[in-house]
Amino acid sequence: MATATAPAASYALPQEFLDFRETIHKMVAERVAPRAAEIDSKAEYPRDLRELFAEHDLFGLPFEVEHGGTGTGTLMLNIAIEEVATACASSALMLMIQELGTLPIRLFGTDEQKRRLLPKCAAGEWTPAFALSEPDAGSDPGGMRTRAVREGSDWVIDGTKNWITNLGIADFYVVFCVTDPDAGHSHGISAFIVEADRPGFSVGKLEHKMGIRGSPTGQPIFDGVHVPTENLIGEVNAGFKVAMATLDHSRLGVAAQAVGISQGATDYAAAYAKDRRQFGRPIASFQGIQFKLAEMETRTAAARELCYRACAKVDAGEGDMGKYSAMAKLFASDTAMWVTTEAVQVLGGYGYVSEYPVERMMRDAKITQIYEGTNEIQRLVIARSLT
Repeated sequence: MATATAPAASYALPQEFLDFRETIHKMVAERVAPRAAEIDSKAEYPRDLRELFAEHDLFGLPFEVEHGGTGTGTLMLNIAIEEVATACASSALMLMIQELGTLPIRLFGTDEQKRRLLPKCAAGEWTPAFALSEPDAGSDPGGMRTRAVREGSDWVIDGTKNWITNLGIADFYVVFCVTDPDAGHSHGISAFIVEADRPGFSVGKLEHKMGIRGSPTGQPIFDGVHVPTENLIGEVNAGFKVAMATLDHSRLGVAAQAVGISQGATDYAAAYAKDRRQFGRPIASFQGIQFKLAEMETRTAAARELCYRACAKVDAGEGDMGKYSAMAKLFASDTAMWVTTEAVQVLGGYGYVSEYPVERMMRDAKITQIYEGTNEIQRLVIARSLT
């Protein structure tokens, strides 16, 4: 008779992660949550919270110690994003774009580019932006029209991007441009660092959005912007590879944001159900409400587990991390949309008014199904890994 194998020990987060998470949780409760409704109603970029995050080293989470960061990896970064998103998804986006806008440099940049830009980002002095999408090129980069043409030792960029987070806030933009129009679909694209103070750069239309209203989104315009060759990220005409590798990592920020939104909505709905009385007793005593809350908590917990597993795979450099990051983003964002809709239902009429936070959470949840690759695109990524 074969000897039974002992079961693997239960996994757990490192104690330093738990301690840091508790610090962030307290900060969010005391400083972020009281500001969330105002940030949304005024569509206000929360500079005070940006300073707060910088003081607590949150902007150093994406970076290695050698570049001024914490060196704690992808999982700790996304734990922080999740915690902030429980109260304010707009504020969580500051941490998400900190990774998205610097990942091309971290993954493909030169040592000089890393020394020049990453320490300032880690300190919270500078903030980046990631400029891939265009009015006619969203899920399909092959429709890109922004051009970069070599002129002496410089590249000259002309075009307009769209849906760009941190517009008007960012100190530099990672801009994807067509550098070889004859190369074919999704080929002949290159990535460049464009500092916001370069002549020819301007801030175009800012969008009026349904959710994530505390984060500016819109159209950066490049009109004959000269950048030196040393601002090229990676190789000429290899920008599509830069973009896809970046998104394989960064879409986990969307998953973490979605998990945070889900948990925040679940917690609020559960607390409300204990206090709200109908027919002489709290509505939490009715099975119909209990089952809603149970399903909300269960789906949120499942989304978190998938998100954390995908983060661990990125930190370990495992080959299937792209599939797992797509699955985490897909499942967590669909969960956030479902959970927040149910939270509104639990609150009834109160859930539909801005005096209570769940309607904001529902509006914020919707974008998680769309940005950094729509969920339809995530399903393609997952399916292609199987066939």
